[in-house]
Amino acid sequence: MHRPLLLGLTLVLAGGGATLHSASSANLTLEREGHWLVVHGPQLPGGSFRINYLEAYCRAGSTDADWRHTVIAHHSELLALSADRRVLRLCDTLAGGVIVEHTITAHADEVNFQLVARNPGAHRSEAHWTQPCVRLSRFTGHDEKTAANATDYLPQCFIFLDGRLTRMPTRNWATTARYIPGQVWCPAHVPRTDVNPRPLSPLVPDNGLIGCTSGDGKLMWATAWEPYQELFQGVARCLHSDFRLGGLQPGETKHIRGKICLVPNDAPALVRRYQRDFPDHRSR
Repeated sequence: MHRPLLLGLTLVLAGGGATLHSASSANLTLEREGHWLVVHGPQLPGGSFRINYLEAYCRAGSTDADWRHTVIAHHSELLALSADRRVLRLCDTLAGGVIVEHTITAHADEVNFQLVARNPGAHRSEAHWTQPCVRLSRFTGHDEKTAANATDYLPQCFIFLDGRLTRMPTRNWATTARYIPGQVWCPAHVPRTDVNPRPLSPLVPDNGLIGCTSGDGKLMWATAWEPYQELFQGVARCLHSDFRLGGLQPGETKHIRGKICLVPNDAPALVRRYQRDFPDHRSR
């Protein structure tokens, strides 16, 4: 959700931190600008896209809760960025003591996220799910300055319903919630009480993949995480596959992975790639 606003990824992060060394070259690079991850690449419309990474760590019971109650405060530190800007490491420290370490690796057409979340404290953490918010105005051919509550990019956006790629707005588009506009799709394995307080679709997505096509129609951008909490179309020409922590017991460690792909506009090829990278989603 935007305040009253996974697998592989390529990101560009700038400033601070130690230097890592990485062997091979890649077209995509990473940069850190404040709380933004910036992904750069010559094949990208406008040359880059930004991710609010991470926008928020959230408590359960969020679907009809005040956003200020849902969000758990956190501090993010850049640990290292490789000389070729392909490997970036971050560490998030949450209120309550949970630590989440991120290793983000850029490749020619994707960015991979590998996360380790651990609770070194003596009490169970309320950290339940988390939001990487990807801003896609430039990718979809629009001006970022006009992103607020924009719906013009929806026909380029998709999820999968009934065995096929389905463009937005999907059927049964929800319009009422604590905060509007936007659209949330809750998978079958997640309680419908624990997602974004934006309009909640009655439809259950086939899988954890969400994406869009570029303004010129030549490329697809898509993302997925495991485990995932929800799919979300937001209010700043953004798309989310939000990932799940599920709370951490004292001493518990969990591993999370995510991916962003940038591929030719070929839906069957994208699905095959997703099924290869996320076989556990297929079993659901």
